Amino acid sequence: MAPSFRISPAAAARIVEIVNAQPDADTLALRVAVLAGGCNGFQYQFKLERDRQEDDHLIEDNGARVLIDPDSLELLEDSELEFVDKLMGAHFTISNPNAASACGCGSSFSLT
Repeated sequence: MAPSFRISPAAAARIVEIVNAQPDADTLALRVAVLAGGCNGFQYQFKLERDRQEDDHLIEDNGARVLIDPDSLELLEDSELEFVDKLMGAHFTISNPNAASACGCGSSFSLT
């Protein structure tokens, strides 16, 4: 079954822009991970990465490549990666229907 994690058009465009600015663009993807921590129990992590692990899920959309490990993908089921560009700053965020609560900055969440 295909993972039900989506990449918004704005996020895909920003990922492509960031990756294409790197000298080794064809080997890079954005890794999206969920880690223990943050002010609500879990926090999102976004980083460029070259190495795809054997069990990673690769999601490709509009030229963007996103890697997600199986444990993170379980917590991100039915979520969407978004890119927000507002007066206060630009950043990636996750619209996660599984999160019971989230912090104000959108970088951490809880499940209960």
